Amino acid sequence: MAKEVLLVDGYNIIHAWPELKIMAMEDHLDNARTRLLEILSDYQGYKKNEIIVVFDAYKAKNTVRSIDAYHNIHVIYTKEHETADHYIEKVATEYARDYQIRVATSDALEQTIIMARGAARMSARELLIDIKATKKEYKSDYLEKPTGTTNRLEGHLNKETLEWMEKFRRQR
Repeated sequence: MAKEVLLVDGYNIIHAWPELKIMAMEDHLDNARTRLLEILSDYQGYKKNEIIVVFDAYKAKNTVRSIDAYHNIHVIYTKEHETADHYIEKVATEYARDYQIRVATSDALEQTIIMARGAARMSARELLIDIKATKKEYKSDYLEKPTGTTNRLEGHLNKETLEWMEKFRRQR
């Protein structure tokens, strides 16, 4: 199965998610961006897919495209006169043959374009629902994991390893 790449239209998601939209409307766009990156970084840790978040610099003057890392995800700031949509379309087209591409945006036109280019679409709402469900699933798995009642090594090993160690011990 091909490696999954999730392309995220950063500002589209910020303006679609209530928590982030409030931050952005209160002139805390930097905080909203950082919060989005934190959420997606956690999500990547659960899913183990590649995540690329794209932010417009379309109206910014004299900007060049920059590629940064935020923990375990990639962050792209587009160059002057380049929209996030345009960058996402280009990447989706180039990598659709070799990777399983999903694009997270609620822009209906963008969804249509990327699906025509071989990528799957995911709305901002669907992404948020998946993030919450994934986090809940992993949290419950972690909480339900049995822990040893003592601090002894055998309380933390699986049955096969214990049997191998016992066999090794008896051979001496």
